[in-house]
Amino acid sequence: MDVRKIVVVVEDVEIARTALQWTLQNLLRYGDIITLLHIFSITRSKSNKKLRLLRLQGFQLALSFQDICSNFFNTKTEIVVTQGDQDGGKIGAMVREIGASTLVAGLHEQSFLYRLAMSHNHIASNLNCKVLAIKQPTPLMTTGTRTRTICFQDSSTNMDFSQIEINALSFPEVIQPKIPYQICPDRHSIIWRSGRSRRSIVKKQVNSE
Repeated sequence: MDVRKIVVVVEDVEIARTALQWTLQNLLRYGDIITLLHIFSITRSKSNKKLRLLRLQGFQLALSFQDICSNFFNTKTEIVVTQGDQDGGKIGAMVREIGASTLVAGLHEQSFLYRLAMSHNHIASNLNCKVLAIKQPTPLMTTGTRTRTICFQDSSTNMDFSQIEINALSFPEVIQPKIPYQICPDRHSIIWRSGRSRRSIVKKQVNSE
């Protein structure tokens, strides 16, 4: 069995953590390697101190994602933290450099995937791997998992882009039927006591005395 390299985009949003958990539970198989990739924004500041701070914060964030992986037995992980644009260009370059078979990202309002899908600079065609966008469930969504494939305007792209909406299972409330109370439904269940009770015997003895 070939070892697959799965890249999970690390962002400081809850859906990114959910995407990692979904990957661990549904996609990961024995021997696969998960690369936790964090891209911090390009800054105009020439201060090396600020650059080191952004890199440190990104590494600490990636370590928190690695802690999630530690809950799954025998998971191989690696961390990559680098500077780049937020439009998907740097992510695409890192995915190609790593040789990933799958890219997993959480889908949110500011996700690079939206800009990637609408870009006209052929960035999408450079992602030669499967892309899974994990989205939080919507209120009107039905129970279960739904997958939708997004087609790009550039027909030459060979990127497999799937959006997966997840939702927790919910169970309808079960109302127990009311059972009508029955008095002595079975005549054979009636217990007859023969003889006099102990109290009546004692009472009779007292009266005789």
